[in-house]
Amino acid sequence: MKPLAAPLVTIVDRALPAAEHRALKSAIVGLGRERIVAGYQTTFWYELGTPPSNRVEQAVVKLAALLPPRKRRSVTGVEWWLSRMRTSNVKVDFHRDRDNARFDETGEETHPRVSSVLYLNECRGGLLAVTREAPNPENQAFAPDVHDFDFVAPRANRFTFFEGTLTHGVLDANDEIPGRRLPTEPGLRLAIAVNFWDERPWKVPQFRESLHYRGLALKAARGLFSRP
Repeated sequence: MKPLAAPLVTIVDRALPAAEHRALKSAIVGLGRERIVAGYQTTFWYELGTPPSNRVEQAVVKLAALLPPRKRRSVTGVEWWLSRMRTSNVKVDFHRDRDNARFDETGEETHPRVSSVLYLNECRGGLLAVTREAPNPENQAFAPDVHDFDFVAPRANRFTFFEGTLTHGVLDANDEIPGRRLPTEPGLRLAIAVNFWDERPWKVPQFRESLHYRGLALKAARGLFSRP
């Protein structure tokens, strides 16, 4: 008999205290459409052990504690960004997380130690699909040739994490490989991507160095930000 493979993903429900999760979701909804198209290009670095400057980093402190000690041991910080999308029009292809600036300059492919997602709500479809198979640029949405996935359904306050070398992508509103645009659904799929790194990725700024997403800032940290 062939032994069962270990699951590729770990899922933790009720990851944050309920009040903190509600406040985090409210702050992100309050951003409206700010950089909603460029969300995947608007990433920030947070060094673990330093005071958080915004609600996401405040949550990251608790999320880091949910990782097994062996995964957490060498992690120095996280790169995070907001994922706000309509599952009727998924615009992110299957991929493996990497240090994009380093790759562009040197061709060296480095990956986070752990990739993870914190979900803020439920939505139509939008399963996260994770696999060991490589993405294929020749396929629709760069999907791997072999569809051997572990799936994670978006649920409010659900945290999921997996090895940073794994391929992953988001399925559409029908939980199929994204292709043609589907009829628009009423709401957005809201999540935060959090990559745990052994070393800081190249050219990723700290939140306080940016003028973006000021609505997420903690009151105690507002005086630390860069000025226009």
